[in-house]
Amino acid sequence: MKRNVTIAAITAAVLIGGGAAGAAAFADSDDDRDRAPATSAGSVGPADDKDADEAPDDRDDDRATAAKNVRVSLDRAVAAALKSAPGTVTGAELDADDDDHEGRTVWELDVRGSDGKWHDVAVDATSGKVLKTREDDDDDRDRHAPRSSAVTLDRAAAAALKTAPGTITSIDLDDDDDDGDRRGGVLRWDVDIEGKDGKQHELRVDAGNGKVTVDRDDDGDDRDGDDD
Repeated sequence: MKRNVTIAAITAAVLIGGGAAGAAAFADSDDDRDRAPATSAGSVGPADDKDADEAPDDRDDDRATAAKNVRVSLDRAVAAALKSAPGTVTGAELDADDDDHEGRTVWELDVRGSDGKWHDVAVDATSGKVLKTREDDDDDRDRHAPRSSAVTLDRAAAAALKTAPGTITSIDLDDDDDDGDRRGGVLRWDVDIEGKDGKQHELRVDAGNGKVTVDRDDDGDDRDGDDD
């Protein structure tokens, strides 16, 4: 579309001011195109999306802070959440500075309740106290989010920690093709770990057979190796 507009502008310039004016218009257009930013003002780039604008280094710092502050293990947080909202936990994440709970480090858990509804549960990562249980009325999530798997959360967590010992800072049952790779659509557990080796690891655990895949390590390398 831009090319057609440029050609039209050149044609008009030639008709009005002669060939020299047209050549100048073409040269200016090329220069402007070379100087144009990769993301246009009307598009949503990483800096415009609250979830996407957090740089990898910032996310890594948050994970490290959360792992340092946690006193309540993942299994204890899951047990506390299920007492508050019986069902199946399909995701848990550490928040190192939760705005809703006076800056505490909390476990935020997703529970598919025995009542057939989704519940968001916040558990204090220091005391194990349930701070909030809220029914999630997101219709889209109710229709599409995975609700259970052959490999349970505790089994997936154990498999991931066997590959990369440390503290799990996030675990989530997922089947979205969110990264555009060939593994999209396969039900899996996405696991983030603050490793005892001082590195941060992103793993995937097949929700059908428990097979672990290293997705990314702290060196910034995307890897597709298997660690059983």
